[in-house]
Amino acid sequence: MTDTLPAWERRFRTPSVSLPGWARQAPDRLVYWSTESGVYQVHVADRATGAGRQVTDHPVGVLSGALTLDGEHVLFWQDETGSEAGLWHAQPFDGGEATPYLQGVSQGWNGGLAQAPGVVAAGISDAGGFAVYTSIDGEPASEIRRGSESITVGGFRSGTSGRGGLSADGSLLALDHAEHSDEMHPAVLVIDPRTGATIAEQVDEGMALLSSCWSPAPGDQRLVVSHEREGDERPAIWDLATGEWIDLDLDLRGPVHAVDWWPDASALLVVHNDEGRDRLHRYELGPGSLTAIEHEQGTIGAASVRPDGDVWYRLSRGDHAPVALSASGAEVVRPRGEAAPVGRPFVSWHFDNGEGDRVHGFYVTPEGDGPFPVVMFVHGGPTGQDTDEWDPEVQAYVDMGFAVGMVNYRGSTGYGRAWRDRLIGDIGGPELVDVNAGLSDLVAKGVADSDRAVIGGWSWGGYITLMELCKFPGLWRAGVAGVPVGDYELSYEDLSPELQAYDRALLGGTPSEVPDLMRDRNPIHFVDDVRAPVIFLIGENDTRCPLRQAMAFVDKLGERDHPHEVVVFGTGHGSFDIDEEVRQVRSILTFLEQHVPGVSVP
Repeated sequence: MTDTLPAWERRFRTPSVSLPGWARQAPDRLVYWSTESGVYQVHVADRATGAGRQVTDHPVGVLSGALTLDGEHVLFWQDETGSEAGLWHAQPFDGGEATPYLQGVSQGWNGGLAQAPGVVAAGISDAGGFAVYTSIDGEPASEIRRGSESITVGGFRSGTSGRGGLSADGSLLALDHAEHSDEMHPAVLVIDPRTGATIAEQVDEGMALLSSCWSPAPGDQRLVVSHEREGDERPAIWDLATGEWIDLDLDLRGPVHAVDWWPDASALLVVHNDEGRDRLHRYELGPGSLTAIEHEQGTIGAASVRPDGDVWYRLSRGDHAPVALSASGAEVVRPRGEAAPVGRPFVSWHFDNGEGDRVHGFYVTPEGDGPFPVVMFVHGGPTGQDTDEWDPEVQAYVDMGFAVGMVNYRGSTGYGRAWRDRLIGDIGGPELVDVNAGLSDLVAKGVADSDRAVIGGWSWGGYITLMELCKFPGLWRAGVAGVPVGDYELSYEDLSPELQAYDRALLGGTPSEVPDLMRDRNPIHFVDDVRAPVIFLIGENDTRCPLRQAMAFVDKLGERDHPHEVVVFGTGHGSFDIDEEVRQVRSILTFLEQHVPGVSVP
């Protein structure tokens, strides 16, 4: 990489890697994704021999990979267009032809994969609903459960996919499902993976339950489950052999998740999130004691326990790119190439939203004294969270001279069940109040210049961007709408089944069933009120914020010759091609240089 590239572009182009996974019976064999080729692709490495290679070479990019239990094959989820609908494929570890995995399973949207001796389970959603398939002893997969509401293999939603589905001996299969409630408040069901018969179930009405990880000891029927009976997410152990439920006694503020077991099943690896920063702990089950694992401040993207008891984790923070580390601090896999230029640190921040709520977020500033032009950068979800985490796009705005404000508005995760659920039946309102209060607070602090404020974001952040431009046109100098929702009612028609289920939970029904909400919170009804220039970035094959509805909003602006730009890219809800990411951000920076005084593209 040449030093002549600006720092913002070098941050995008510096290769990055995920935390490796390993084969249960061959733990020296690793699988991970890397951007070394310029596109996110699956790679493997063998720690015993030092051999390694790139497995996939697909133009869309491939991020989901696993190894078979014996480490002889690499499994990866591949979709052809970026729509996220695809198939599992298998390829020999040492190379060779890739073929579809799990005969009998048709193309759909990924709902998780789990393996145990003699059994493989996969969740797939399609136009007909949500299904679970199992393959027994290598035979073609059979559908053992189907429903009209969301069903996923255990661990898929909690980020512990592969450890939360099948028990260690393969006798039990955990599923997270919305058959009794909705997508935002799933229950946990345990079934026999060979017959589909129900073994047991846990349901918390109006609250979310998620399976996390089974004990690694064969025959041990203890399953870690995340619940929110106390408001924040908390881990519990559900023993299927006895029916006993044990809440972990943890004196910690904020959500806590148990993400793995130590190999002897005596302790759990726990991740504690405290206002957008994570801390790893070891929880001893016998005495119930908690011991912090030393590491730098930041965000834990993933963490797991090796068969030898070592802890591996992926850590990043706002000013430093992610690294995959062991508990000793050594890098466990290092991408080729130079390190990314450091960025500016994230500042943790609180303010009052004017409605009695204390809101948390982060802001970043260039060197020097403010007030600076500001980008209020809204996260997606809405059930997401801005954390102290590396984001080259944020640092690109800072390089350009902007301060960046990131608000964990009502609807965000990380601050309890009530905070997350505040938007149910009330989307597109509380978020705007909180973002605007954050802007006012940054102005009052001397950080932000109110006359040079930009609103921007991706996905739900794109939706909020359009709502802000429509509802508060006088606040904003410009807008950056990445894969936005521009016509909510039209969007629903083209969503994947999982996203339709999510929207029904969030809205309180389909868009047609909540006409009053749609009348006031669908951006396209207010498109004629937009005054600021807008740049749109839209994926052709997006099944989360589909092309047709986004272009409907764009076309309305075009009908009145309102200043706007459109960048359409050839995949889905985002691009995994680094050249394309750079092209998009360069378009955004150039657009902002044209419309915001006093900033320039580095």
